Amino acid sequence: MKAQDSPHLETAGTPHLSSDEKNKLLRIARETLTEYLTAGTTPEYAPEESGLLQEVAAFVTLRRKDGELRGCIGRVEVSQPLYRTVQDCAISAATNDFRFAPATAEEMDDVLIEISALSPFRPIDSPDEIQIGRHGLLIRRDLRVGLLLPQVASDRGWDRDEFLRAICHKAGLPADAWHDADLYVFSAEVFEEEG
Repeated sequence: MKAQDSPHLETAGTPHLSSDEKNKLLRIARETLTEYLTAGTTPEYAPEESGLLQEVAAFVTLRRKDGELRGCIGRVEVSQPLYRTVQDCAISAATNDFRFAPATAEEMDDVLIEISALSPFRPIDSPDEIQIGRHGLLIRRDLRVGLLLPQVASDRGWDRDEFLRAICHKAGLPADAWHDADLYVFSAEVFEEEG
């Protein structure tokens, strides 16, 4: 997963989205990908739902129906409504994730979309504060930054030590660099299309 920009530090909680708002965001992401990959344009929306208008960080993850990752891009510094962040991240996950060739419109039938709406980042003093399955991690040391979503540790069965080593690796740092780096935790409202 690849983060763009730098972390926004506040104290609010995880964004709350209704079932209808989650479904609408997934539909916006799907329609945005379809239009962008076929015509090179981005559809315009004017939602009125308060959940879609929040200015919160978000990630869009694309996975093939067999579970294989196809792209993941997020924004942690935002100044636009969530639905626009989701549109931007969906396009970037499909076309700008350096780990994959750009996606095609034809392969989108085999891809499921997952959205993670993030809480603000909270600095921690001790790794004992990290709760596996609830917290994602962001590490910053000098110019190196890495981020792993909360579901990554759970999906891979990692304990806290493995999560800390992985976040260091993600940032291109030595495995024990977390000892003298800035660590932040966050939570996420995660939802996805049904396969």
